[in-house]
Amino acid sequence: MTDIGKAGTFKLGDRAVKRMGYGAMQLAGPGVYGPPKDPKAAVEVLQAAVARGVDHIDTSDFYGPHVVNQLIRKALHPYVKDLTIVTKIGARRGLEGSWDKAFSAEELTSAVHDNIHNLGVEAIDVVNLRIMIDPHGPAEGSIEAPLAVLADLQRRGLVRHIGLSNVTSKQVAQGRAIASIVCVQNQYNLAHRGDDALIDELAAAGIAYVPFFPLGGFSPLQSTSLSDVAKGLKATPLQVALAWLLKRAPNILLIPGTSSVGHLQENLAAAGLALPADAMAVLDKIGRS
Repeated sequence: MTDIGKAGTFKLGDRAVKRMGYGAMQLAGPGVYGPPKDPKAAVEVLQAAVARGVDHIDTSDFYGPHVVNQLIRKALHPYVKDLTIVTKIGARRGLEGSWDKAFSAEELTSAVHDNIHNLGVEAIDVVNLRIMIDPHGPAEGSIEAPLAVLADLQRRGLVRHIGLSNVTSKQVAQGRAIASIVCVQNQYNLAHRGDDALIDELAAAGIAYVPFFPLGGFSPLQSTSLSDVAKGLKATPLQVALAWLLKRAPNILLIPGTSSVGHLQENLAAAGLALPADAMAVLDKIGRS
């Protein structure tokens, strides 16, 4: 069995978590909406992740909505002491599965309470504020008002730590002036390298960077160079892509998602995959071409 501890740990709030975690988004139905086709298999994946040493699970109550958090509770509650569950607020699902902005104080407060209820906890370990100025990517604009609401919920003991998602470097700086920010969750992978400078800034500040869509998301990574490197290392291209992220910066925490135990094991095996310098040189060029 793969020892995911080989990839090391990084601080997330007041805990040091293993750098290979698990993202639960894919446990919902098609389009991250409704229940999964096989709820029993979803429970098995969650239990397998924790059994294999995963101590960082990423989720949100707007996955489903409610479905994924309820599956996590069914599979893992009561939670082991060292498990860190990270959720996010700032969006809601429309009746036809749309992703809509939910930034009012009432909506943000309700979202925190929904996460607490469906996860079966007294307080949430980490809550990421998902900025929805542009739902498709970071866009400049003040985040002060919604972040102040989340900071108040933290003071009330409902949230232990705060993170930001879908943000610019300027918004991270604004956020750090309002609250202690423990992580940033943006899109980043081997081919999508827009946050290179931000990752290095956060590393210097001791703040975790958690890339979503580390394998390309709904459009899986495809590259001849990536495939060639993987063949030489006797690994899969996606394993190499995850290993590259782990080597890219020490503050990167991975949350690859899957609804398959077999695919979960493949992802976790990337924690032990060593990338030689020549392979890194080839991979580094992919996102810069």
